[in-house]
Order: sequence, then structure tokens, then C-alpha cells
Amino acid sequence: MPAVEIAPRRDAGPVSSNGHRPGERPDPGPGHADRRPWALAVGGLLVVAFLLRVWGVEHGLPYAYNADENAHFVTRAIGLFGHDLNPQYFVNPPAYTYLAHIVFAVWFGGREGVSEAFAANPTEVWVIARLLSALLGTVAVWLLYLAGARLVDRRTGLLAAGIFAVAFLPVFYSHLALNDVPTLAAVCLALWGVAGVLRFGRRRDYVVAGVGLGLACATKYTGGIVLAPLVAAAGAQWAAPGGRPWATRGLALAGVAAIGAFLVANPYAVLDFGAFWDGLSHQSDASGDAAGKLGLTQDSGHLYYLWSFGWGLGYLPALFAAGGAARLWRDERRLVWLLVPAVVLFVLFMGSQERYFGRWLMPVFPFVCILAAYAALELADWGGRRRPALRPTFIALAVVVVCGQGLVYSLHNGLVLSREDTRNLARDWMVDNVPLGTKIVVEPVVPDQWAQDVGSPSPVTSNGNRWVKYPTSRSQIDPRTGVRLPGAGVVVNIEDFERVLRPELIDLFEEQGYCYVVVGSTQRGRAEAEPEQAPGAIAYYAELERRSRVAYEASPYVEGADPVEFNFDWTFDYYPLAYHRPGPVMTVHRLQGGQCAG
Repeated sequence: MPAVEIAPRRDAGPVSSNGHRPGERPDPGPGHADRRPWALAVGGLLVVAFLLRVWGVEHGLPYAYNADENAHFVTRAIGLFGHDLNPQYFVNPPAYTYLAHIVFAVWFGGREGVSEAFAANPTEVWVIARLLSALLGTVAVWLLYLAGARLVDRRTGLLAAGIFAVAFLPVFYSHLALNDVPTLAAVCLALWGVAGVLRFGRRRDYVVAGVGLGLACATKYTGGIVLAPLVAAAGAQWAAPGGRPWATRGLALAGVAAIGAFLVANPYAVLDFGAFWDGLSHQSDASGDAAGKLGLTQDSGHLYYLWSFGWGLGYLPALFAAGGAARLWRDERRLVWLLVPAVVLFVLFMGSQERYFGRWLMPVFPFVCILAAYAALELADWGGRRRPALRPTFIALAVVVVCGQGLVYSLHNGLVLSREDTRNLARDWMVDNVPLGTKIVVEPVVPDQWAQDVGSPSPVTSNGNRWVKYPTSRSQIDPRTGVRLPGAGVVVNIEDFERVLRPELIDLFEEQGYCYVVVGSTQRGRAEAEPEQAPGAIAYYAELERRSRVAYEASPYVEGADPVEFNFDWTFDYYPLAYHRPGPVMTVHRLQGGQCAG
């Protein structure tokens, strides 16, 4: 790459003297005719990205089966209508909650409208929240194109956005009302601003980067990783002749913009600092608590995240990203310092925690996509220089190589999510075959609302449920010690349920007339993944199978496919092609003894 000549500019700081970015490929000029093909290509990509993100958006509804989706954002966004804007919850920052609250206020007309809809037709509320996530995921694709085009050129920006548009993890989590995908929009906004800082050093670029950083942190704390490339870009300006004062003032401006954006999206971080600090501390403690997550069998978080790159983004894109970093070290090292350290630091930090999930890796996907796109196009250009007639073919092959895996698995994801969830199928069978008021045991694989007809509570039970549910949320067994407790016992959360199961529970069910026991593989699989940690659960399931008959079973797998081994990613996000529909294996057991005889 040619050397870069930097000259100060009165209004913007140092820029390239020849007006071109180092090492950029020939790019169309500013004319309307030249921009049109790029606009059409980007527009078409955004349509594809959005369609992939909304295909199957109603999966599971009217019940939100993802525990985090059901507990954190939508319900709290609705709750804001009942009090002031203090979310009173900071384990996850509230930017997405506030945005959903605004959308609900506009769509439903305020508290009364959204409350009535959530009671009578929760599907509409969940779909609106999920569409918001999908829309922000699509915006992230567009912003990544802008960042890649500014850092390298339009081709690289378009291919990076294409990899990102079809990558499995961003597509899957766009179907859920969670903060993971909305964070990507803020991360990519910051990256676009950072690219401007590196290429132009203008005040407005620092402001955009700062706003993106603040919004990313206010949406998901780990979004703050975009601080690393901002510092790298400012460092490049600092090192340029005459650039030191511009970089100093620019970083200060970016800091003010970041703090301002963070406080706009999370004002009670200051107004209720005590609660904010407690939530932040709880989040840190939870991510470092392996003991409470039965079923986590991986020994190394760092290896887990390297593995997650392979399926969550793509094996070949991950490989090309490594090649892109090596190539850029020769072509333009400033881009290496801007893109690579953020990825390395993020993996080192997240991998050092005791819990790890593939979706937690997504904030660094945009960096990896740019590196992969750069390497793929460099390789295509190398082939094109040797066989000019085949240059278009090489470019097409590059696109297929880095986008093919993501597209295949994202299309499969749409097919899976568009089919009925196994938990809904099991419920439909029970509605047809288990009378109102029957006593049942249901493992915590479904929300409490699952036992009630939406908008039509039953008069047979005191709480409006169709059936009388055994209280699985309480136990007289201490889940940590296994010691039997006196009195009412303790509250048992979804993480600890398998630890309190004992074979003698079957006797209790039969004595009290709880004749139907509903088992979900997303719970049973936790114990089977670590049987030494839950021997009582293993014995319980063996006893249940011995003393019951299977009345109904719904499987999520393609007929003849082997079941997917329990994993906190693949059990819940349906990546393997063995899946045919969403949900766990749902088994309804009918006990045969005691009051259940006959």
C-alpha cells in the first residue's frame, strides 16, 4: 500500500492529501448513475436481511417460551405505563425496554390499550416487539455496509454486510424481543463513526462514534467493546503530523457524546445510582457463576467462543477473517489495530467468565465480517489478475464461500420457526384429552400462562388455569446441599429444578392425584448432561418411566434424525439441521398407581 500523506485541515483535522483512502480499490464517483447500482444492491440485501429476520416471527406464540424474552424487556416495557420511567431493573440496561415502551405507546395508544392487548391477544404485543428487534438488526446490516465502505471500499462494505445479513446467530436472535440484536445497531453506528475518525478525523465522526458507543452500552453492557476501535482510530490521528490536538479534542468530544447518549437511554443510571450499581454487580456475578447453571459441561470459555464463531457466523468467514487480519498487516496496519484487538480482548474477557453462550459473542461479529470480506475479495482479485476473463466468477465464488453457510442455516431456521412449537402441540393434545381441573405436573419448560386459555380464564380453578398445577417452584429439598428442609421449603428457580427431583416424588404425585406429568427435554437434558451433579433427577426419570405410560410425545426432530445432545446454544436456537420444528421433546406421562390407577 502507498504511504499516507496527512495534512491538517482547519475544519476537520488530518486527512489524506490525495483524497483517497489507503489501499482502496477503484470506487465509483459521486454521480447519480454511479451510485444507483450500489443503492439497488444494498437495498436488495436489506430486504433479504429483513425477510430472514421476520420469517417465523410468530413462533411459539401466544406463549413466549424463551425465559429471558418472557422476563426482561417486553413485560418491563409494559410495566413502565404503571409508574414513572424508572425501570427498577438494571441487570440488563434499559435502552431496548424504553424503545419498546415508546413503540407500544404509539401502536396501542398507551397503558389501557397495551394492557388489554396483552391480556386478550398477547401475540400482537410479542410480534410488535420482535419486529422491532428484526428492524434494528436490519439497520445494523446497513450501518455495517457504511462502515466497511468507509474503511475500505463499497465492495468490501457490501460483502461484509452480506455475511452479517445471513449469519445464523444475528438472524436467529432477531426473532426474539431481547437486547442482543438491538445492540448490534448501536455497535455498527459506532463503527461507522470510528471509520470516519480514521479516514477523516472530523468532529462529527467523533460525535457519531461517541453516540454509538453510549447507545451500545445503554442497550447491552458488553457493547462497550467499540471503545477499543475508537481509541485505535484516535491513536492513528494522534500519530499523524499535526494530529495530536485534533485527536485530543476529538476523544473528549466522543466521551461527552457517549456519556450523553448513555444517559438519554439510561437516565436512572444516575437518578437511581444505587439500583443501577446493584444491577451491574448482579450481572457480573451471574456471568461468573457456573455452579448455578446445571448442564454447562464445557471446560474452556475461550474454546467455546472460538467454536461459536464457526457456527454462529460461519467457519469459512472466521477462517477468512484470520487471513484478512494477516493481509491487512501488510496492506494497512491501522485497520488491523482498529479491528483485531477488539475481537481478541472480547474473547479473552468473555471466555474468562464461568458461563458462556454463543449470542454473547455477537458484538464483535461486525469486526470479523469486515476482515472476512476483505480477505475474500483480495483472494478473488488475485485470481482475477491471473485469469481476467474469470474475474466475475472469482468474485461470485467469494460471495458464495463466505455467505453460503449462513444462508443455508438461516433459511433452515426460518423453516423451523414457521412450524408449530412442540410445547404448543403438547398443550393442544392436553386440551383435547385432559379434562378441566385435572391435577398435572409440568416442568418449568413453559411459562405459567401455558396452563391458562388466553383471554378466557377457567371458572373451575381459583387462578383461572385449565388444570391444577403441582407447585414445582417450591421444594423441601435444598437445591445446593440436598438437605431436606422443614416447613414450606424454598423457592426453586428454573436453574435448580433438576437438583430437587427425587424418585419419592412419584409416590407423592400418585397419592395426591397428580396423574399427568409433563417432561421437557430442555430440563431433563440438564441433568443428563451432568448426571453426577443431579443423581436424584436421573433416578427420578427412571422411576417415572417405570411407573407410567407415555400418553403423548411431540418431537422437534426430523423423522429418523438423532436427537441433539443438550447444549445451552444448540438446544435452544435450533442450529442443527436435525430440527424440524422449534421446542424440546415434550413427553406427557400418565401415572398408573394410587389415585391414578385405572
